[in-house]
This record gives sequence, C-alpha cells and structure tokens, in this order.
Amino acid sequence: MVLEIFREGIKHAFGRRAFPHQITFILESPLRKILIRPGQVADRLHLTETSRVLEVGAGSGVFSVEVARRIPRGLLEILDLQPEMLEKVQRKIEAASSLSHVVAYTQGDASNLPFSDVTFDVAFLVTVFGEVAEPRKCLQGLYRVIRPGGLLSITEHLPDTDFSTFSRIRSVVEGEGFVFTERFGRPWCYTANFRRP
Repeated sequence: MVLEIFREGIKHAFGRRAFPHQITFILESPLRKILIRPGQVADRLHLTETSRVLEVGAGSGVFSVEVARRIPRGLLEILDLQPEMLEKVQRKIEAASSLSHVVAYTQGDASNLPFSDVTFDVAFLVTVFGEVAEPRKCLQGLYRVIRPGGLLSITEHLPDTDFSTFSRIRSVVEGEGFVFTERFGRPWCYTANFRRP
C-alpha cells in the first residue's frame, strides 16, 4: 500500500496527474497557509452573499470552508475527479456546521464540465490548472458555465510540481476569450483574475 502511494506521488510529480488523495496531509500542512491562507483566496474572489461559485479541483477542501462561509445565500459547487477527495471536503464542510446548505458536490473531469451554461458568477482553481489533462477544453467549459461579466480566478504557488507561471496562465486563458483584470501576490505565489466579457 505504501509503495503504491509512493508511486502515485511520483507520477503526480512528473506528469499531469490529479493529486493523490492518499497524501492530502501535504495539502493540509500549516506551512502551506504561510504561502496563502484560505481568507486571502476568498478575498480575491470578490464574493457576495448570493454568489454562485464553482471550485474546480478542491482537493481536501483547504479553501472550500472559507468560501462557503462568505456565501450564506449562494452556492458553492465543488468539482473533483476523485470521489475520495469529495468525501474529504464533505466531512470538512459538515464539521464546520451550518454550511452544508450552500454546498453541492460533483464528481467530474475539469475538461468536460457537467454544468449548464451561465450557471456561475465565479469559478476558481488553486494549484489545479497544471494537473488538467486538457487545459484548453477546461477553459472553454469554464467560459461556457461562467455568466457574462463573471470571474475566473486561478491561484498558483510553489513548490507545487505542476506550477504554471503567470505569463503562461495569462496567455492560455486570454487565448480562450477571457479578459485579464488583476493579479495579486508574487511570482512564486499569485492569483490571476479574468472576466468573461
């Protein structure tokens, strides 16, 4: 079992792979919160109490609870490829109490979003974009499900093995029709925000 977990970690480190659910303790490390805190990510999303939000690749839900707290009359739709990750997020949301009513869970692939057109005000990804097998298809799907004027927010930070530079993210995202609006942070830990025109 340990050997299999190690193999999955190596595959993740050297290729576009979903982060292995067996080693999510790395995502939960207090050191990660030194790089970027859940409140910082939530602040950068420009949420309102009624925002409809899509979190792509939530992992174990490091940022999910804080986002859900800020949209008490909205919706946080959590999409993840791995059912084990969705279970971890759900346990975290339930432990936070009084948030379950604003959160929904969908197992699915970021390259084939299973949502209706113009469903969300905001979509965000934190250290996920580099794991997506077909980034352009993912962005095309996000463009479809985000309402006109809505926000796409991508956060990247080192030492994530799938780290994407700001210039790469901006080029690819703008190539799919989004308009760059703002950037927060430093080159090694940043959030880039885009709007759907």
